[in-house]
Amino acid sequence: MPESRAPIELQGISLAELHKLIAERRLPPVERWDPPHCGHSGMRIARDGTWYHQGSPISRPAMVRLLSTVLRREPDGRHMLVTPVEKLEIEVEGTAFRAVEMHSEGSGRERTIALKLDSGDAVIIGPDHPLRLVPGDHGPSPRVLVRHGLEAELSRPIYYELAEIAMAEGHDPPGLWSNGTFFALSDCPE
Repeated sequence: MPESRAPIELQGISLAELHKLIAERRLPPVERWDPPHCGHSGMRIARDGTWYHQGSPISRPAMVRLLSTVLRREPDGRHMLVTPVEKLEIEVEGTAFRAVEMHSEGSGRERTIALKLDSGDAVIIGPDHPLRLVPGDHGPSPRVLVRHGLEAELSRPIYYELAEIAMAEGHDPPGLWSNGTFFALSDCPE
């Protein structure tokens, strides 16, 4: 089944329209499927978000979007491509997704922040998609929960934009509000 959904674009739409677009996206119910593990897919997602199959980059964005809809993370941390009849492991360097664009409306407790993902999907930071910092070799890695245990790492420009908002609003600890929830941007838990 070919991927026919266009990527979500943040430019030129309101957050109300974005909520509607996100709600209308029907994703496969991978959380309900429990097929047998069939081995490794020969695929990996590089740290920069490039998908590879048997060492070669997958150059079709629609194929990557389709594969991303059947991706989930197991409780043991492994990433799997899941269909109703098989489950194949996929190597993920870092996170499965990257947040590549941000849109913010409101301020303080009334702020809502939306993120566009490299998969063409979007999430709104809040209780269902919490923001957290994970310690990393090159400083904290800002991440947002997407779905099924999968996270998106925020690009550095987005992280810096969030840090500017947090500093301007002067919360103690430094952080920001989105969709009714406060997220600290201070030290990472070990």
